[in-house]
Amino acid sequence: MKREKGFTLIELIIVIVILGILAAVAIPSYIDIRSEARQAAVDGVAGALGSASAMNKGIRAAFPAKGVAVADCEDVANTLDGGLPAGYTITAATIANGATATCTVTGPGGETATFIGHGIS
Repeated sequence: MKREKGFTLIELIIVIVILGILAAVAIPSYIDIRSEARQAAVDGVAGALGSASAMNKGIRAAFPAKGVAVADCEDVANTLDGGLPAGYTITAATIANGATATCTVTGPGGETATFIGHGIS
C-alpha cells in the first residue's frame, strides 16, 4: 500500500488556528499605529502653526507692511504657505494685539493639538 502525500486535516486546522492567533495580535497593533500616526500629523500641523505665528509676529513687528495681521486663532492659518491642510480646523479664540493665546487645531479624525498663537495687528 502506497503512503499518500500531503497534509492531514489536523495539520491544516493547526495552521489555521496559528494564523488566527497571529491576526488577533497584529490587528490591534496596526490600529494603534494608525491612530498614533494621525495624532503625530495633527501635532506636526500644530507645531507648524505655532512656528509660523511666532515668525509672523517678528516679521510684522519689524516690517508692518509685511506678514499677516492676526486677531484670532483662525487667522494663524493664513501665516502658513498654502493655508491649513484640508480637513483641519482651528477653534476660534480672540488674540489681543501683542498677546498670545493657546489655540486648538483639530485633524480630520478628531485628534487635537494645541499651539501658541501670537496676536499682531
